[in-house]
Amino acid sequence: MWTEILYGFQVALTPENLFFCFIGTLIGTLVGVLPGIGPIGAMAILLPVSFSLAPLGSFIMLAGIYYGAMYGGSTTSILVNIPGEAASVVTCLDGYQMARKGRAGPALGIAAFGSFIAGTLSIVGLMFLARPLSSVALKFGPPEYFALMSLGLFLVVYMAHKSFEKAIMAGLAGLLLSWVGMDSTTGVARFTFGINELNDGIGVVPLVMGLFGVAEVLLNVEQEIRQEVLKEKIKNLLPSRDDWKQSILPIFRGSFLGFFLGILPGGGTILSSFASYSVEKRLSRHPERFGSGEIAGVAGPEAANNSAVGGAFIPLLSLGIPPNAVIAVLFSALLIHGVRPGPLLITEHADIFWGIMASMYAGNFFLLLLNLPAIGLWVKVLQIPYRILAPLILLFCLIGAYSINSSTLDLKLMLGFGLLGYVMRKLDYEPAPLVLAFILGPLLEASLQQSLIISQGSFLIFVTRPISAVCFGITLLLFLSTFVRPVVRRLKKIKAFGDGAD
Repeated sequence: MWTEILYGFQVALTPENLFFCFIGTLIGTLVGVLPGIGPIGAMAILLPVSFSLAPLGSFIMLAGIYYGAMYGGSTTSILVNIPGEAASVVTCLDGYQMARKGRAGPALGIAAFGSFIAGTLSIVGLMFLARPLSSVALKFGPPEYFALMSLGLFLVVYMAHKSFEKAIMAGLAGLLLSWVGMDSTTGVARFTFGINELNDGIGVVPLVMGLFGVAEVLLNVEQEIRQEVLKEKIKNLLPSRDDWKQSILPIFRGSFLGFFLGILPGGGTILSSFASYSVEKRLSRHPERFGSGEIAGVAGPEAANNSAVGGAFIPLLSLGIPPNAVIAVLFSALLIHGVRPGPLLITEHADIFWGIMASMYAGNFFLLLLNLPAIGLWVKVLQIPYRILAPLILLFCLIGAYSINSSTLDLKLMLGFGLLGYVMRKLDYEPAPLVLAFILGPLLEASLQQSLIISQGSFLIFVTRPISAVCFGITLLLFLSTFVRPVVRRLKKIKAFGDGAD
């Protein structure tokens, strides 16, 4: 293993790959600092650019955007009280209060160092867990993959931040969109409405750009984003000994909690940061101080959301299943380059597997340099009005969508999905289940067809094989629990009403 890790560093530390790593982390930090763009939108805009790069270089750059956005989001949360990235919402609670008390420097410093420590620990965990999981996954057949992907999709829906029913509808819409085009088994065109350009299906770039890029612009244009950056000079970026004493345990707890929650489908960075904040508040001797400038309330969540990024790569690289929408975009980028993530990635593309991991080490160092010495630059960036950024984002989306196939249909699809994403946000529908279902849809369908061919049309194959039976059993229990929860809530309300009447 150590030989393979050294080989990974040999691949990742070439000047070309270091350059892509720096560019990715720089853009990721910028995306995190600027409210209203998000890593998915930035990755979708750069996805067409990555097609002309080598597979490893493009993946290093896109991955850098993802974990770079987690770093950059804390800057906006602390200085402006606006989360640059959804996972940094919790950082606003104590980070901004620290800044108002003149402690913006220590807040930014502990966020950067905590993110660095957590990111490093998550990479170590990724290196030790990815290979054993890949060995286990080699025993998987089509039924096991179908069951595991079904469980993963249901977990994303089950752990949705808003309505469960709406998340199911979004996921089903994603599956329906994934079926547009030629059936891979029968060769019959489906849902193309006689449009020949749709025979190859809907492109992932127009869909993701529309749902996340165009929709975000439409949402942010209609509301005024006030970015009142603190005027005081930022000083003492290096946390004091007392700051480290209060933060070191939250950083380690957040690192481990975020890593394991990041592995779960639907867990991701948002759940990790909220869970870490809750844990730290519960374990604190002074929970009443949280929300008024407690440094542990910054250190724990920032460590958790960065560690969750490393955890999210485990199911992608070892099982070939993306656990969230951001990783799904990375998954599609590898597929476009002809690289199939999964258990055979280590043997077939060892340079990509170990190169990705080694590049994340380098990316962590780049981010530490970008987030501490260059803090003055990000303060200047925060002062750019959104009325200037919005047209630029739309322009990049239009150029990116058209440049792939030089097709006006892709432009129309992107704008259509932009309107769909806008309406979904307005009606509280989450776009993430739709994107994940859209990308996993063809793999899910292929696994189902292969399983039924093996069993000669019998669905019992999913019950007679242990792994698939366990996965479907867990899915069924989770589904039944959705009916139990409303009943329990209603009984609690009746009990509370009865106690009040007494």
